[in-house]
Amino acid sequence: MKNETRNGNIPQPIRNDGAGWWDLGPRDIMRDIENPDMLVSPATDAGSLSNMKFSFSDTHMQLNHGGWSREITVRELPISTTIAGVNMALTPGGVRELHWHQQAEWAIMLVGRARITSVDQNGRNFIADVGVGDLWYFPPGIPHSIQGLEEGSEFLLVFPDGNFSDLNTITISDWFAHTPMDVLSTNFGVPTSTFAHIPNHQLYIYQGTVPGPIESQQVPDPQGTIPLSFTHRLLAQKPIVTPGGTVRIVDSTNFPISTQIAASLLEIKPGAMREMHWHPNNDEWQYYISGTARMTVFAANGTARTFDYRAGDVGYVPRAFGHYIENTGDKTLWAMEIFKSDRFEDVSLNQWMALTPHQLVQGNLNVGPELINALTKEKQYIVKNPEFSYYPKTDK
Repeated sequence: MKNETRNGNIPQPIRNDGAGWWDLGPRDIMRDIENPDMLVSPATDAGSLSNMKFSFSDTHMQLNHGGWSREITVRELPISTTIAGVNMALTPGGVRELHWHQQAEWAIMLVGRARITSVDQNGRNFIADVGVGDLWYFPPGIPHSIQGLEEGSEFLLVFPDGNFSDLNTITISDWFAHTPMDVLSTNFGVPTSTFAHIPNHQLYIYQGTVPGPIESQQVPDPQGTIPLSFTHRLLAQKPIVTPGGTVRIVDSTNFPISTQIAASLLEIKPGAMREMHWHPNNDEWQYYISGTARMTVFAANGTARTFDYRAGDVGYVPRAFGHYIENTGDKTLWAMEIFKSDRFEDVSLNQWMALTPHQLVQGNLNVGPELINALTKEKQYIVKNPEFSYYPKTDK
């Protein structure tokens, strides 16, 4: 075992070196089981770093006829200043009403399928169906909608502003409800009686009917089609394959419309980890899709902190802080790395050392040829150690 127990399998905050003591008072044992590296932090953790974890399961659920939503912003995770995330689900036919944002919207479909619609600033419309692994991106101010298809849908929405709240979205129903009817009459050239039954409040999400085939929904557009697609099939993208898993990187180089969000989809096999690295261009916002993981974040001045993650959790790493992500389970870990940037950039510790004069590395770290000869000049992304075990072998 990693730490001592009393009363069977109840974990206790006692490290193998004897540090700590029994927790005999009130406690949330299930939380402690889910967070073994917070209950018993590695001896290498030191100093104080901000919290870099929050779970969507700990957020408020906004329930509507037609679906639900929940969000993680700076209110829930104060360190997350660059990104806010919204987890949303729509029933078959459920509609996220016609709306737009001051911020860009980036999304990935997690379950099911949905139909998205939009019209750009030049009057060119866009209608598409999206399925699992598909992305969409709407620039700031571009109006759009989302509707669940036959099987319903669940997706992750990402906005490049930690203060963003999806409940403050600009919606068509809310604008109509707060516009005098004579103004609506003048604007659309119809009698005021036309608006007798419009909603008197924001709908946000409502239950509609499942739309027919996409061909039946197309609206001929004299302005033509948008020049850059609002969607991208991430799972159809050829991955970077490593012995420990795969990586799919998506940014403005292969999804040109996505100028404010870059991302990578990680597939980390059991016994593997996202290599030690950092990001020079912006903070990293993470979303864990499946599996279990732990991450240690290293800052400076001898500070480091370890966190445990599972499906539905959000992680965060400030720009240039060193970190890695270990798969701590016996199933494949799937996770997203997301950045407020037009480009994905990372620096590999291994590659940096391999491309630095060997004598300098040896003198700096007091290491011999065994490490120097193992360094690689190619970025690894995900590495696999056949002898890796979540808990040290001496504890078994």
